[in-house]
Amino acid sequence: MSDRSAIEWTEATWNPTTGCDRVSSGCDNCYALALAKRLKAMGAEKYQADGDARTSGPGFALTLHRDALMVPYGWKNPRTVFVNSMSDLFHAKVPLDFVRRVFAVMADTPQHTYQVLTKRARRLRRVADRLDWPENVWMGVSVESSAELDRVDDLRDVPAAVRFLSCEPLLGPLEGLGLDGIHWVIAGGESGPGHRPVEASWVRQVRDVCQEENVAFFFKQWGGRTPKAGGRLLDGRTWDQMPLPVTV
Repeated sequence: MSDRSAIEWTEATWNPTTGCDRVSSGCDNCYALALAKRLKAMGAEKYQADGDARTSGPGFALTLHRDALMVPYGWKNPRTVFVNSMSDLFHAKVPLDFVRRVFAVMADTPQHTYQVLTKRARRLRRVADRLDWPENVWMGVSVESSAELDRVDDLRDVPAAVRFLSCEPLLGPLEGLGLDGIHWVIAGGESGPGHRPVEASWVRQVRDVCQEENVAFFFKQWGGRTPKAGGRLLDGRTWDQMPLPVTV
C-alpha cells in the first residue's frame, strides 16, 4: 500500500489482499503481475508466494493481509484510495468474511473515499446484498471490450453510492454500451512491453456515450511503451471529470 499513487484518478493505494489470476483479455499484460515478480526478486515479504503458472505467476498468489486492515486508520488527512491495486477483492479465494472486514474498515473511516475495482462482477453481484455499503465506497468493474459488457449489467444491481467503469486497457469498440445507473467512466490505452494499441475511434465512442448520458468521463492515457508515452490529450484537451456522490 502507498500513501501516494501515480494513478491519475486516485491519491493512494491500499492492498488488504495481493495476487490474482487471469480471467479475461485485459489481464494479458497485467502491470500488477509484472510488478509482483520484481517485488519478489527484491525480497518483498508480501510477494513471496507464487501463483499458478497457468493463470498467475511469481509472487502473485492470492494472499490475505490481515495486518493491512489497520492501514487506513493511520492516514490523518482525507484521501481517495484505490483498494487492491495489486489484487481483486472479489476473487473467489477471498472469503466473504474478509470482504466484510474490508468494508467495515471503509465504513469506519468515512473521511476517506474508497474506489474498489473488480473483474469478478458476477461474484460482486451475488454477494452485494450481504455487504453493508457506506457512502464513501465507489464500486467499479473493468470493461476492456464488448465481450465484458455483461459486467456492466452486474454492476447496476450493486447499491454503491458511485458505480464506475474502467475501460482500460481499452481493447476494442464498446458497441452497445449503455450507462444507465453508471456515474463515472475511465478509459485508457495499454502501456508496457507488448502493449496493444488503442484506436481513437474507440475512445471517442465511449466519451460520446458519456456526454449523451451525462456521465463523468476520465481519459487516463493513450499508452505505449510507458504509461505517459502517448500523453493524455483527446481532441486537444484533457478529460478529468469526476463523479458527484449519489444518494443511494
